[in-house]
Amino acid sequence: MEPINIIKSVIAPLDRKNVDTDQIISKEFLKRIERTGFGKYLFYHWRYDENGNEISDFVLNKPEYKEAKILVAQDNFGCGSSREHAPWAILDYGFRVIIAPSFADIFHNNCFKNGILPVKLKEEEVDEILAKGLQKPYIVEVNLSEQTVTGEDGSVYHFNIDPYYKEMLLNGWDEIALTFKYEDKIKEYEEKRIVFK
Repeated sequence: MEPINIIKSVIAPLDRKNVDTDQIISKEFLKRIERTGFGKYLFYHWRYDENGNEISDFVLNKPEYKEAKILVAQDNFGCGSSREHAPWAILDYGFRVIIAPSFADIFHNNCFKNGILPVKLKEEEVDEILAKGLQKPYIVEVNLSEQTVTGEDGSVYHFNIDPYYKEMLLNGWDEIALTFKYEDKIKEYEEKRIVFK
């Protein structure tokens, strides 16, 4: 995984509640076995009509938001099934940060495991950021070390994060890489077991 510390980008304002994993990545695109290539199917039925043409008023189809690395949404983002393809699609599209008032638990954990920072802010703070982003392209800087979200107008919002996940994202570690950090202790334990047999 790529480390995350500071991500500065225009936001993609997705002003919707209860965005479930089937809306994030629809079931007909789950046949792939790789973790890559899902980005083009992200929010597919919101991005494209039945003929495969872009729906012009959907946020990700607007030119000013196409390079966004930060997605901002409403309550209960990532609800529904536990498919890990949802964070794969979000990451493959190019998002590194999702800001919302709340996330479904399994999706929230899957984000950390796949190198995405899910930021929980108060509902009124998210509403404020969304309103600015819907009015015109709005740039924010997310600083993981400082645990802040800073808008281009100087607005600052603070978020909490579990120290375990913070360390993982700052270092670009997945859970396997984190295990290697304790390789000496694992080796020592295994050697003791051999002696006792």
